[in-house]
Amino acid sequence: MNDRKFLLWGIPILALLVLIPRGVLHIRSVPVFFLNWGISLLFTCAFWFTGRALWQALFRRFPRVDQTRKRLWRLAVINTAIAAAVTFILDSIAAWAQGGQLDSASFWREFGLNMVPTVVIQLIYESMNFFQQWEENVRRAEQLQSAGVQSQLEALQSQLDPHFLFNSLNTLSALIEPENEPAQDFVEQLSDVYRYVLLARDRPTVPLSEELAFVDTYLALHKARFRDNLRVTIDVPPAALTRQVAPLSVQLLVENALKHNVASREFPLQLRLAADPIAGHFTVENTLRLRTAGLAPGTGTGLRNVRHRYELLRAPHPVDVTSEAGLFRVRLPLLS
Repeated sequence: MNDRKFLLWGIPILALLVLIPRGVLHIRSVPVFFLNWGISLLFTCAFWFTGRALWQALFRRFPRVDQTRKRLWRLAVINTAIAAAVTFILDSIAAWAQGGQLDSASFWREFGLNMVPTVVIQLIYESMNFFQQWEENVRRAEQLQSAGVQSQLEALQSQLDPHFLFNSLNTLSALIEPENEPAQDFVEQLSDVYRYVLLARDRPTVPLSEELAFVDTYLALHKARFRDNLRVTIDVPPAALTRQVAPLSVQLLVENALKHNVASREFPLQLRLAADPIAGHFTVENTLRLRTAGLAPGTGTGLRNVRHRYELLRAPHPVDVTSEAGLFRVRLPLLS
């Protein structure tokens, strides 16, 4: 956080303001005025840098928006204790130097005046942090919206309008003879796929349960083509189903596995989908046996897009991609 301007302008102004209730306006001598201002500057600097260090330490420990109340309560308690202790020590020294004793009225008056710069300093840093987070959230929302618009434009450039295709599939289903159940099931599953695409493409996140239901339908379509050459294992505990993922992110990883790897009777494609709600990630793992013919090498664009989407969603940890021992593995963070 860049607070240089606040330090250069805020400290002198605040040091002057706290002198007003102490009678600085009644001082007629310029040297005495600057002497009082200089002493006030020293105390204001001490309060400012102490409050600044305290705020930074608590912000590092409680940085999230949902931890704001916890951070503010600790700031209030610690700052009040510091202001009370400093006031008591300084006023006791001043009273002793003048041959008297500290009385409660003087203590509470000085304590209230010392709380003014303390509260102002914390308000400044909390306000700066609030506006920085607001600006960052607006920028992230614009980037998510831009990414969504770009994705839709690419879809329009490369394929038919999903609404048109979805409606055409429903019409085709009505034209298929009722006794042809495999064809009916296939068309209905294809319609379900496009229905999910239409519903989910404008949402930043979806429950894992919805994404897996969609992936299950998507895999059923490919099972009709690959049959036993595609073997899928799903290991997802119920506790993970309510967690959120970016829509179509699991499907994209499954699609990449099907598109770039051999799936034959000799070398069946093993695909494993698993979730670990405690570690907070969802794993898509497949046997790595790249196809060598009939397909251009992958560009990695899909994985880059998935990584970027999770960065914009402020995932607790990044998308992890590993390739070892004949397995290709991608771990997606599960979102709250």
